[in-house]
Amino acid sequence: MKLLFPGSFDPFTIGHADLVERALKLAAKVVIAIGINEEKKPLFSTSQRLEAIRAYYNDNPAVSVIEYKGLTVDAVRDNGCDAILRGIRSVTDYDKERNLADINRSIEGVETVLLVSSPAVQHVSSSLVRELISFGRSADTLMIKTFKK
Repeated sequence: MKLLFPGSFDPFTIGHADLVERALKLAAKVVIAIGINEEKKPLFSTSQRLEAIRAYYNDNPAVSVIEYKGLTVDAVRDNGCDAILRGIRSVTDYDKERNLADINRSIEGVETVLLVSSPAVQHVSSSLVRELISFGRSADTLMIKTFKK
């Protein structure tokens, strides 16, 4: 099985790495896809994200990293993936992701694999990272402390 993990992947939070590790344990291959949207001003540049992800997975043949523009469902097809990988940290996440999965399946014919985050990392989120940075923590320090094997 080959899964596309779309643009929400943030190399500076351990929660996303946890989901990829869980998918790899299911004998899946994972394509980490960084969405490019010029209108948004992300906290970390695309090149920072790509560099951190590639360094972390250190040429693991089961993990590849791409950039994409447009719809996630198109990136699934363009990269030969079987489904979209999405993470769940709460009941609210589950309801939202299940609804999106139903829409993608019915309109686009694309399946979704929903994985629950490990309890140890459920509290880790991009918003927490943004908050820590606003209090003077550097991105490099955060990456070292939260994004380790």
